[in-house]
Amino acid sequence: MAKNYTSDTTNFLRDFLTKNPEVKMEQIKARSAWWDKNQDFEEQEKIKSQKIPKKPYEYY
Repeated sequence: MAKNYTSDTTNFLRDFLTKNPEVKMEQIKARSAWWDKNQDFEEQEKIKSQKIPKKPYEYY
């Protein structure tokens, strides 16, 4: 296979996104709404301190 081969799906997506740049902006907004959250380190420490340690499995 040639090194510069791109699939039909990749070509379609690239063409679609160049013709519709608002879709890319919506993707960025959705990502920030779901994934890019500010971290609360105090809350993380609280959760870590409340974890119950797992007991090892005993073989009989």
